[in-house]
Amino acid sequence: MDSNNHPGGRGGLGGIFGGSPGYSQSDLAGVPLTGMNPLSPYLNVDPRYLVQDTDEFILPTGANKTRGRFELAFFTIGGCCMTGAAFGAVNGLRLGLKETQNMVWSKPKNVQILNMVTRQGAMWANTLGSLALLYSAFGVIIEKSRGAEDDINTVAAGTMTGMMYKSTAGLRGIARGGLAGLALTSVYALYNNWEHIKGSNTRLSL
Repeated sequence: MDSNNHPGGRGGLGGIFGGSPGYSQSDLAGVPLTGMNPLSPYLNVDPRYLVQDTDEFILPTGANKTRGRFELAFFTIGGCCMTGAAFGAVNGLRLGLKETQNMVWSKPKNVQILNMVTRQGAMWANTLGSLALLYSAFGVIIEKSRGAEDDINTVAAGTMTGMMYKSTAGLRGIARGGLAGLALTSVYALYNNWEHIKGSNTRLSL
């Protein structure tokens, strides 16, 4: 009998001596692949190993997935400086146009408006940048001292920033600065936790 026509001929001997089984694709078409994973016909790799179900970045042991105050300090200071410069430029343009409204459009008027825009932009950038620097420094110090990061650090840093910024205005100025910082940071903390507060109230009402 021809071994090619026998279903166990070449397949049986070939399987024993290391040869490839003599089954055709039509013979294997109806065989169920229970418990087997399909392999890529191009890479011959199990697709399960190509799925990224873990974090993209490797974090040190004990590290947080969110950036701390020190990492955010540079972004905060730079953002406040640019915001102050933009606001100051707009305010300087408004003041310049108001002060030169009785002047005809000429080179002296343009120079005066440009000077006002530059002066106001630099002043506001310096002001907001200084506040951001104080706030970030106090926030980092409080975070390292307490060993925790929460809204208490935000409110405390804002209050101390206001007090320090108005430290040359006497006790009354220090108190006003502290209250202003306390109010602003409290509103900011309330805004960040609004969804959590609303969800808690909803659960309590149920």
